[in-house]
Amino acid sequence: MAIDVNFFRMLDRFQLAIKKKVHSNYQGLRESSQFGQGLVFKDYREYVPGDDTRYLDWKVYARTGKFFIKRFEEERNLMLHIIVDASGSMNYGENVTKFDYASMVGLGFAYMAMSNNEKFIFNTFTETMQPFRSRKGVNQLMNIVDYLNKLDISGKSKFKESLESYKNYITSKSLIVIISDFLYDPEELKEALGRYRKSQLFIIQVLDPGERKLNLHGDLMLEDAELGVKLRTFISRRLAQKYNDKLETHIAKIKELAESLGGDFLAVTTDTPIYDTFYQILKPGRF
Repeated sequence: MAIDVNFFRMLDRFQLAIKKKVHSNYQGLRESSQFGQGLVFKDYREYVPGDDTRYLDWKVYARTGKFFIKRFEEERNLMLHIIVDASGSMNYGENVTKFDYASMVGLGFAYMAMSNNEKFIFNTFTETMQPFRSRKGVNQLMNIVDYLNKLDISGKSKFKESLESYKNYITSKSLIVIISDFLYDPEELKEALGRYRKSQLFIIQVLDPGERKLNLHGDLMLEDAELGVKLRTFISRRLAQKYNDKLETHIAKIKELAESLGGDFLAVTTDTPIYDTFYQILKPGRF
């Protein structure tokens, strides 16, 4: 199934407000639209009563005997990193696969970033991270769509290794959007995501409705989507309920982890209209 991008225009109704997470003891002075929060030193001006004394430069005072305030130029260019899981487990779904849905979410972020003149890098991963070097211009999103439609969605995921290697690409203040089914060990997630605590994290979990609420019962043949291993088993109603309870606990742990790192978390299923998903992503207070 080809990825449907007809929802792009729908996203024009939203405004992507990317929150700049600035890790500094200094906050720029808002004298005009030219200055604001940031880490980039701009210049000095003389202190006037009412100015925030936290920005006094005492070294300048020691040399001149006069009070001067530091001013900081706003860091306007925040890099957006979009990372989509392309492993075998994502190639699952009746009407739309988890990968296709995750790709639509990732492309939506890319479209809104491009519309707001924000920089972005689109990536997929399985055993390794695979950055897509998009070209500038109006066709760059279509190039990514073509790349995603041709991608072989298979193989075992190495989440921890992929995320650890990608850390070298983070060279500035960034928003990291990771889209996956996140069916990984919580400790592995904690170790990998913990390396990104200095960036703004957004974790989006995409599941098939049948995964989120298991309704299978009886004697079944199951197949591991990543390893291809088949297993005949009997699923009782009690076992199905135990699975559902464990999955909800797992989702709660991922949400707790994301929030502990100062990030955001959203779990969606592939039967959710993509517009509704972006409404949740961009609701007030999230960014």
